[in-house]
Amino acid sequence: MYSFDDKSILISGGTGSLGKSLTRFLLDHTKVRRIAIYSRDELKQYSMKMEFGNDPRLRFFIGDIRDLDRLVLALYKVDLVVHAAALKQVDTGEYNPMEFVKTNVLGSQNLIDAAVRTGVKKVIALSTDKASSPINLYGATKLTADKLFTAANNYTFNRGTIFSVVRYGNVIGSRGSVIPYFKELDRLGQSIPITDLKMTRFWISIDDAVRFICDSFALMKGGELFVPKIPSMKIVDLVNSLNNSNKIIETGIRPGEKLHEEMVSAEDSRRAVINGDRITVMPVFAEWGFEKPSGIPMEEGKAYRSDTNDSWLTISQIKKILADLD
Repeated sequence: MYSFDDKSILISGGTGSLGKSLTRFLLDHTKVRRIAIYSRDELKQYSMKMEFGNDPRLRFFIGDIRDLDRLVLALYKVDLVVHAAALKQVDTGEYNPMEFVKTNVLGSQNLIDAAVRTGVKKVIALSTDKASSPINLYGATKLTADKLFTAANNYTFNRGTIFSVVRYGNVIGSRGSVIPYFKELDRLGQSIPITDLKMTRFWISIDDAVRFICDSFALMKGGELFVPKIPSMKIVDLVNSLNNSNKIIETGIRPGEKLHEEMVSAEDSRRAVINGDRITVMPVFAEWGFEKPSGIPMEEGKAYRSDTNDSWLTISQIKKILADLD
């Protein structure tokens, strides 16, 4: 794992589930010097400050990634950045597209510019499965952000700042996960809605997501899109793993929702290699002299999708995951 000893790290959107778990890991398992939490919500920051017992290594910056000047100030003497800030609700994005563009696209470019100006060494931006072959506005803005971070290396590689992207699927137990909602319906003995009985999803624990990000800091040379090799789950199996005998209601797929998730498209597979626990997708264009990673070439023209995955969670494994979340 990358050595975070005596490093200063900023997490944009750091009050979210991933940001808090990453903060806890760094405080407990590394000798990080300083962690700056950058976000817009002062109440969430106050709650996080109390949750972490006013740890003196933590700093809290109120700010929006739309504000370049504030980012430049927050990144002063920062070594590393994890960029997790984004607007994420699919239906909200369809109704408010320009707001998603301002945050997810223009805000990401602001962070790139601020990191270069302040001499940040490494930046990892967090992506989403929805950015691969996007069908909704949120996914399209995240794909654009991925391209911005990758392309940024073209004009920063001689200036000491490198950028890479980490993309993963649903995080089990996170604030956006369907599991808490299903478990509450199960507790109440109510029917559970599934948009399509054939639906599948990738699943990763929040602890595994944190470790994957930390490992990526050690591996990144600039321009990589790192994707973890993780199992798939049938949503029907998730419901059948709950405690009660639940009636399933099939409600129909929602606008902007995919039946199956995809983390590497068929086109991107031509530039991807598999190495251990990850797939590394190489940039389309790399003026900075990208170092091709070692590994087994991904099968050309075959997407990495949740329905054609070679690793699946069984019902017994899902039950154990649910028990561990309690």
